[in-house]
Amino acid sequence: MIDPGLLPFIDIWNQKWARAAPDATPGDRRELAEAIGREMRMPTPPDVDAEAVHWVDTPASRVRLRVFRHRDGGAQPGLVYMHGGSWIQGSPETHWDITARIASWNRQTVLSVDYAKSPEHPFPAALEQCTAVLGWTFENARALGVDPGRIAIGGDSAGGNLAAAVTLKMRGSDRQPHAQLLIYPPTAFVRNRPSYLENADGPIIRVADMPSIDAMYCPDPNDLRHPLAAPLLATDHSRLPPAFIAVAEHDPLRDDGIAYADALRRAGVPVDLDPGTGLIHGYLRAIGHCDACGAALERMCAWLARQEGRRAIPVRKAS
Repeated sequence: MIDPGLLPFIDIWNQKWARAAPDATPGDRRELAEAIGREMRMPTPPDVDAEAVHWVDTPASRVRLRVFRHRDGGAQPGLVYMHGGSWIQGSPETHWDITARIASWNRQTVLSVDYAKSPEHPFPAALEQCTAVLGWTFENARALGVDPGRIAIGGDSAGGNLAAAVTLKMRGSDRQPHAQLLIYPPTAFVRNRPSYLENADGPIIRVADMPSIDAMYCPDPNDLRHPLAAPLLATDHSRLPPAFIAVAEHDPLRDDGIAYADALRRAGVPVDLDPGTGLIHGYLRAIGHCDACGAALERMCAWLARQEGRRAIPVRKAS
């Protein structure tokens, strides 16, 4: 059973996306996603400064990132964060509520990446940009007020896929993140797991739409088997940093996250798997509507704090 607190959010979400024309282009959907993000955004927590914007040069062109920083100052833990949106849409602004609350609740700095979108910029453009941003964060940690020994990576949905891929790519380097937060991530382009059958019609995402989305991200079918596009297919998952993998019970991608957790555990990587009981894909977008979604984000923040050697900061309400 879907958590009843999510039902009003699902209705609102469906009504807003009903404004998309049947022949909407990726660019049209991108614009609508930004409009919906503005309409649904919650107030920014007063202890977070979200004004700073940086541009980073990368092999795949310049990329923008917005910094969400707790006003405590000092050398804070850092989190390089990639938003969801099927690699096609979304931005630091559409996912503002999530990153602002991580910064607030965990008293840290979150760098939210506006990576290149497909189909105009297919794989591996976004991956190259996100990898470069992670390296830039390490290089500029002191200026950013970030502790270089406590830089994690994370993301939701397509952003979770990118976070896992960047972590694989940077394994063993001096730019390896110390922890990875993967939120309902797609980890392989395979549709035969039970969760795809159980949740074929969503809510929020539909299995029938996935082949066209995949083809926009990976127009070369061979790339669908590339381990940096499909991290589950990597032949070696050892020597990666600890992972928190959040899945959702009523999500077609649920079993992707579970399979990735199993692969990491088999390779000796510490994993915390959050089952998301009663939740749906994209549930962090509903933290203003559903207490269970806010509680899930609190668990993620508490895990990040533990990886950073800190006590979790109690959060009373998803404010």
